[in-house]
Amino acid sequence: MLSEWFGHILDRPLEPLAKRISFSPNILTIAGLFVNAAAAALISYNLFIAGLVVIAGGLFDMLDGIVARANSKTTRLGAFLDSTLDRYSDSLLLVGALWYFSSASDIAGVMVSVGALVGSLVTSYARARAEGLGVECKVGILERPERVVIIALGCLTSLLFPAMVIIFVLSHITVLQRIIHVCKQLGED
Repeated sequence: MLSEWFGHILDRPLEPLAKRISFSPNILTIAGLFVNAAAAALISYNLFIAGLVVIAGGLFDMLDGIVARANSKTTRLGAFLDSTLDRYSDSLLLVGALWYFSSASDIAGVMVSVGALVGSLVTSYARARAEGLGVECKVGILERPERVVIIALGCLTSLLFPAMVIIFVLSHITVLQRIIHVCKQLGED
């Protein structure tokens, strides 16, 4: 949803910086994974700092694509690596939330985080599977950019439980939206 509205809006303003980066955008993708791993580890110790690190991880995720496009270094391997490591980043952040709630013996928080993790993974899987069948599937109200923003805001405001509830509910709604979309596109019962 956010990527649909904003798309590549930062490409032009960041292009001069991106053109100065001579190494592979895949390095930024991998670095982003490590930044998100650090954010996940920090969630149990300091929510506010973790939120700032989540934002930094999001910047790496955005910058890798801008660097690839600005330097004509987009590749199928890069797209695959980016998508795959994004799943790891999502999972790590949600496991970080799960650990946070587990440490506090908050069973409701643990369960909601598990549900958010499952919804996040199935959202991505539904799109990949649909596209494997030849159906473009960029529909739904909660994609990765929204999840990252919600997690960051949940950490920065110490409202991580409501953030996990939002991700849990909206990710599963997104899966249903994608299932309905694919059914309509394939014209099958």
